[in-house]
Amino acid sequence: MFELTALRQAAELVGRHIPPTPQYNWPLLSQRLGCEAWVKHENHAPTGAFKVRGGLLYVDKLLKREPQLRGLISATRGNHGVSLAMAAQRAGVPLKLLVPEGNSTEKNAAMRACAAEVIEYGRDFDTARQHAATLAAQSGWHFVPALHPDLILGVATYALELLEAASPLRRVYVPIGMGSGICGMIRVRDLLGLDTEVIGVVSRAADAYAQSFEQRRIICTETADTFADGLACRMPATQALEIINRGATRIVRVDDGEIRQAIVALHEDTHNIAEGAGAAALAAAMQERESNRGERIAVVLSGANIDRKLLAGILAG
Repeated sequence: MFELTALRQAAELVGRHIPPTPQYNWPLLSQRLGCEAWVKHENHAPTGAFKVRGGLLYVDKLLKREPQLRGLISATRGNHGVSLAMAAQRAGVPLKLLVPEGNSTEKNAAMRACAAEVIEYGRDFDTARQHAATLAAQSGWHFVPALHPDLILGVATYALELLEAASPLRRVYVPIGMGSGICGMIRVRDLLGLDTEVIGVVSRAADAYAQSFEQRRIICTETADTFADGLACRMPATQALEIINRGATRIVRVDDGEIRQAIVALHEDTHNIAEGAGAAALAAAMQERESNRGERIAVVLSGANIDRKLLAGILAG
């Protein structure tokens, strides 16, 4: 894992392209939770999600190693893809992105707007990811994994901003997709010498990471059937699980109903939009309201890229 010097260098590079995102203590949200509640607003990033940090750093380092790069291929449900698309477009590198059939139309449009070729394939993210690796091997293009040390390092810059601005925090809730967000948070917490608890959050319908954490070995699930596409992982990454096992206090499961309630709460209390994965951390904090009473906590609003019709239904419901 990276050291503090490398983290600050990464923050400087990321900062050339995007400004730091804010962290706010919202009075209504604190009242709702019965504690001092901070929100890390990664929904304010130019792509609407935290992943842009990792994409920028990954592509920058890759081009330094491979200046004659032919092209990039990856798989995504949206935010990872938009991140890579922005970075690849700025670098002038072609990019193909594999998404599951029926993927978010608005996320697909955002990726295409950054000149990425979007290909729908398979029933879910993990199926698309396996096919993307096959296409990369056949074409000679570089395959970008969902998890990589450079992606974690880039993403970790959000944790540096939060923990330096809002400490001391008793605990911070972080949603888990493939794991870059929580791995970055754990490492930064440790580098800064803080005793903040890091709590992972998964969908109850896509709880491979929770099962793997509890059994201390990789557990894959057959399905990941949640509207919170950023949480829809069936196959945990070994590297991420090792870091989570060492540094997370626990992993909380939330269901789709709780996530919908958290989306509404964020809109009512902060007038911010959250996608499913972006609201999951608050859903977990709402579930653990009694244990957080009187504490100083933070939730990571990791993204806001939710389709308009889905959001309208949730807010009306």
